[in-house]
Amino acid sequence: MGCCGSTEKKQDWKPLEDRRCTDIPWLILFALFNVGMLFICGFAISTGAASRLISGYDSYGNICGQKNTEIPGIEHSGQDQTLKKYVFFLDPCNIDIVKRKINSVALCVFRCPETELQTYDDLRKFAFTNGSKLCSYELTPERYSDDPNKATKCPKLPVPPSKSLPVFHRCTPADISCYAKFAEALITFVSDNSVLHRLITGVMTSKEIIMGLCLLSLVLSVILMGVIRFISALLVWLLTAIVVLGSLGGTGVLWWLYVDHRVSANTTLPANELQVAKDNEKALLIYAIAATIFTLVLLLLMFFMRKRVALTIALFRVASKVFGHLPLLVLQPFWTFLTLMLFWVYWITVLLLLGTAGNPVKNNQTGLVEFKMDGPQQYMVWYHAVGLIWISEFILACQQMTVAGAVVTYYFTRDKSQLPLTPILSSVMSVMRYHLGTVAKGAFIITLVEIPRLILTYIHNQLKGSENSCARCMVKACVCCLWCLEKCLSYLNQNAYVATAINSTSFCTSARDAFFILAENALRVATINSVGDFVLFLGKVLIVSCTAFAGVLALNYQREYTVWVLPLIIVCLFAFLVAHCFLSIFEMVVDVLFLCFAIDTKYNDGSPGSEYYMDKALMEFVESSKKAMAEDKRAAGGNSREMKPMTRGGTLA
Repeated sequence: MGCCGSTEKKQDWKPLEDRRCTDIPWLILFALFNVGMLFICGFAISTGAASRLISGYDSYGNICGQKNTEIPGIEHSGQDQTLKKYVFFLDPCNIDIVKRKINSVALCVFRCPETELQTYDDLRKFAFTNGSKLCSYELTPERYSDDPNKATKCPKLPVPPSKSLPVFHRCTPADISCYAKFAEALITFVSDNSVLHRLITGVMTSKEIIMGLCLLSLVLSVILMGVIRFISALLVWLLTAIVVLGSLGGTGVLWWLYVDHRVSANTTLPANELQVAKDNEKALLIYAIAATIFTLVLLLLMFFMRKRVALTIALFRVASKVFGHLPLLVLQPFWTFLTLMLFWVYWITVLLLLGTAGNPVKNNQTGLVEFKMDGPQQYMVWYHAVGLIWISEFILACQQMTVAGAVVTYYFTRDKSQLPLTPILSSVMSVMRYHLGTVAKGAFIITLVEIPRLILTYIHNQLKGSENSCARCMVKACVCCLWCLEKCLSYLNQNAYVATAINSTSFCTSARDAFFILAENALRVATINSVGDFVLFLGKVLIVSCTAFAGVLALNYQREYTVWVLPLIIVCLFAFLVAHCFLSIFEMVVDVLFLCFAIDTKYNDGSPGSEYYMDKALMEFVESSKKAMAEDKRAAGGNSREMKPMTRGGTLA
């Protein structure tokens, strides 16, 4: 099961020739883990947590809307609350922000007060009229005005009008100003209620414009993915020119400032100013030398990587063609997001059930009942938390494997007319039938890194404001290291999924083979990940900018509303999210194509019987590289090391 225990020998790449199940033990382990997740859900429901969560319960352990059994040692427990279906809090505005609960006695009542009750006499009249007693169970309505403990056993006056929550039977104040303290803790930047009111009003009056702009960002993302092959070369070389000119200009400015300060220092200056001028001169000299070294290194890298930039452009063009042949790739972000949302809703629901599960325990300070889990039951929450990370990573990994399988099928099918009718659905079926174990193993590896990173992040946040700065610094360094490790493993996982889609090998064998291929093409990988990622980032900026500009023009016609901040922020965030989802799929396709291309050029040389699988755009890159190799070989007398002859098992620069 472990990576070190892989018994598969290194083999040649045989695209799509054999398909078999991979990492079956990990699939069994993942299935058993999910059985544990279902057991936790069943346990929470069977112990009455579901009814306590939905129907609610009072401070004495009685579930509203049903008959209850008596809890030993707790007064007012075991009451028949069949007709009292709603939970009413005596002080609903007393919210404990840290513990995220209402510090108030809760009662089961027949009806929520829909109008404001200002006096104890109003409480008595409400009890007689509606049959809903809002004071503690031992008080009769006749005693509401005269009881000496009415301040603690009756609701805080005035009682605000309230309504029952849908599904969850809790009486909540109709006026949200009751939760001003809670809202202030969540939205600390809003100190003026009028500002918040105007922001919310602006969103509501501009909802049609916001929806239209969100749709515009979606359309722009799809258009960009279609036309990026025509503008990729322009973007790449424009980026290169900006970086080179910026470096040269910055270096020149630093040397000019150094010379200017040196001339100024030689003039007659007071002693104190002269010393400052000399210090500035030394600093500028150091900066200018560092900038010069950086510029020279950058120019050398640009010179040696100039041919590999052409590969990035070619891959972008082929990736756009892939989306033309596989249009369902565009829908992958939607299906993944929908699956994640459904799982997160389930996970949060079970978490809420666990929050009301357990045994009733009397709080010695307040004398009220709380439900707490003890013994091994306490670890269910931790098990459930691990499930959140592992299953979420599993869903994301399924998307990566599905995309990899579809693109691999496209690349290694010579006759594109022989492609499956729906390569995406074929890839989904292949993943479900053969490779779920590999996906589970890759997701588990990421989980092993992510859990300690999240724990250390929590510890670092807890240490904020403490005097132990050394400990905070060490924890932060560990978090950064784990974050870097997680990103590296995620990239390796993605390429391992591609190798599995090609050769149908186990996760560890695929990761090893993919790592060797990437190591042999390290400069190419660096070029694609730097230049390619920045080009895609520019694409995201372009979509957000166009959407924001259209938003400004659209909101300009809505003169009665002057605060555009919140609608524009919502639109820009949604535009960036949509662009990121689409272009991340595009980036994934580029990475898959690159690994396929590297394998293709390593094991094929274009000769009869060893023809390339690659697209015409990549073939043009190979042909131009061959010509460049021949010219370099003649110029260097046959000793060129930059470009090697194209042979089976060799690499193309």
